[in-house]
Amino acid sequence: MKRQRVDYSGFSLSRLNEPRFSHLKLLGGWIVYFILYFVTENLIPREKCHPIHCWLDDVIPFNEFFLIFYCGWFLLVFGSLLYYLLYDVERFRKLQIYIMCTQAIAMFIYIVYPSRQDLRPEVFPRENILTALMSFIYAFDTSTGVCPSLHVGYSMAILSVTAKDPFLSKGLKAFLTFFIVMICAAVCFVKQHSAVDVFAALIMCFFIEIALFGKDYWLPRLRGEKA
Repeated sequence: MKRQRVDYSGFSLSRLNEPRFSHLKLLGGWIVYFILYFVTENLIPREKCHPIHCWLDDVIPFNEFFLIFYCGWFLLVFGSLLYYLLYDVERFRKLQIYIMCTQAIAMFIYIVYPSRQDLRPEVFPRENILTALMSFIYAFDTSTGVCPSLHVGYSMAILSVTAKDPFLSKGLKAFLTFFIVMICAAVCFVKQHSAVDVFAALIMCFFIEIALFGKDYWLPRLRGEKA
């Protein structure tokens, strides 16, 4: 069965409260997030942030080729939200609410327990276009506000919603799973996050998953009921 495109004809801000368009208000969550991002990135001194580190960080080498997956995350997030915004309002709601939950929890932790990582290499082992781009990213993206990782949080939100989508093929779901696993690894290999940040995000997403989908999706399956 082919998906029908959502009809946004006649939309205007004055009609935002109508049931047909009310889901668009969820995009306002990004405004709140970017405000909090500015606060945590610029108003919390680095010296007051707790360093995050574990033994696994010393085992994982810097590898700029993982930057491909790290940057691919931006396209994944934008593309997933846009796709469901245009073709499946209900799954758009679920995805955006999941993302907003990760944002709310992470920002609360960033403010209550400010964190940082000191893993970035002082000198890159190689000079190429990827390390040049990595240097640019380091320059504008501070190494504070890292635990839990929102790169991982958003990725798990997308994996959760797409995995439950019967319209997507098994091949596409397999590709998305692989890509998301590589994103979770990439944040460590490009030294943007500690492995602790990844595991913290996975734990966070486990509880969000249960809260959002446990009763209607996972509980029936655990009981052996048909969905």
